[in-house]
Amino acid sequence: MTITEQVTKNIIKKLLKGEDYRIEVVTLIDAEFLQFAIDFFKRIVDAKLKSQNITIDWYKKEFLNPVLPAKDIIINAGLNKKTIHNMFNSSTKGIVIDAANEHYDSFYETIKNLVEAEHDLDLTLTIKFKGVSVDLNVSESLIVINTLAVKRAELRGGLWSTAGKRVEKPLMQTLCKLYGISDKNYAVKSKGKVIEDADFEREVDFYLIEGKNHYKCEVKLMGRGNPESADAVIARASKVFVADKLSETNKRQLNSLGIEWIELRSDGGFQRFETVLNHLRISHSKLSRNIDEKLETIFKEIFK
Repeated sequence: MTITEQVTKNIIKKLLKGEDYRIEVVTLIDAEFLQFAIDFFKRIVDAKLKSQNITIDWYKKEFLNPVLPAKDIIINAGLNKKTIHNMFNSSTKGIVIDAANEHYDSFYETIKNLVEAEHDLDLTLTIKFKGVSVDLNVSESLIVINTLAVKRAELRGGLWSTAGKRVEKPLMQTLCKLYGISDKNYAVKSKGKVIEDADFEREVDFYLIEGKNHYKCEVKLMGRGNPESADAVIARASKVFVADKLSETNKRQLNSLGIEWIELRSDGGFQRFETVLNHLRISHSKLSRNIDEKLETIFKEIFK
């Protein structure tokens, strides 16, 4: 599952209404995590039933198997790719296999020591599938729980990052079209080239254009008071900053630097874009009274 076209539209609609868009991403994370958990449990039942010697080695044999994709081995070992790359300056499959096995052995030893220390703790995780049942002891259960925790963290980081990238370009296009800005007065570029297709995954720069002036725009869907996002705008020499929330400190800092800003979740919200256009002397029309109807037309153009 990915950030779909429909989810992107839903996020834009919520942003323009000054509503919290995060539920859209959280719902995606929940759906993909639950599907992973169900599939993982099915594989656990199958793997443990195939094991002749019921020891912890059944997990290592089945879930750290070198024939599996590297990304699966990483998660099953309770790691993430970024950690491995930072540790070894590489994340080739050979390194992944070695790192996964080393971490798994160390992690299991930690669990064993914990279980011995907490000898009064009794935990059994029972998984039933198609009438077949397997029991996991406390050590096995903790390994499975850790794997699920790592997977959810991976999904959370990946989907939040992807959401920001996918929304940046269509949000700015939507704002421009809502105000009837001519195509010649804005552009989307990636590595110096205009993007013609609907590839929202790549890093993009959006520009508002007035004559020979190309004003760089930045979109950051961050929480209130995040100073790093404002710093990023300054570092990238952006002229226009569109954010979900801005602190008063952010606003004062941007104003002092002559950077135009729009705070979507505030009084007036996206309509401050008209003020920005006036300041930049970019020709535009008045906002349509029926925004919802206008959005449907715009989305057909953007997501064609």
